[in-house]
Amino acid sequence: MSSESSPSMPAAYVNKRDALWANVVSPAGYILAVSYPVLALSTGVRSIYQLFFKTGVDNYLPVYLSALAATLYLIATLGFAYRRRWTWWLSVAALGFETFMTLLIGGWSLVNPALIGHTVWRHFGEDYGYFPLFQPLIGLIWLFWPLTMAAYGIRKIPAHHAETRTV
Repeated sequence: MSSESSPSMPAAYVNKRDALWANVVSPAGYILAVSYPVLALSTGVRSIYQLFFKTGVDNYLPVYLSALAATLYLIATLGFAYRRRWTWWLSVAALGFETFMTLLIGGWSLVNPALIGHTVWRHFGEDYGYFPLFQPLIGLIWLFWPLTMAAYGIRKIPAHHAETRTV
């Protein structure tokens, strides 16, 4: 991957704030590329088990919500793995919808826990260590980071970053 297309390449920055944020945001991309498939696998297996193998399931809403979450996690993973304009937009849409659903279902589960049951978004992702609550926010921050956007071809690297980049 060339230095122009990689948001994680070392760079010299004009100020310490930019350098600090780059050191935090850049590794987040690697973490997301690993954690999203793991979360997709765990929620997907959970929903498949509940849908096809678990007996006595009388409320299928949590099963369908977990399957929807697993699908969103896979879509987001696609965007983290392939650096294309369309995958950036797809990931932004998936993470935005995931954030909305986490807040909606998380709040709804406090009001009507019997209806929501045990889904990945119940109590804002409590069963999954609250990853469903903060992970899409980290993903959106990473996707909107200027160097990440440049790697996807969404925008050009800001002039002060391009001039001071090292290989």
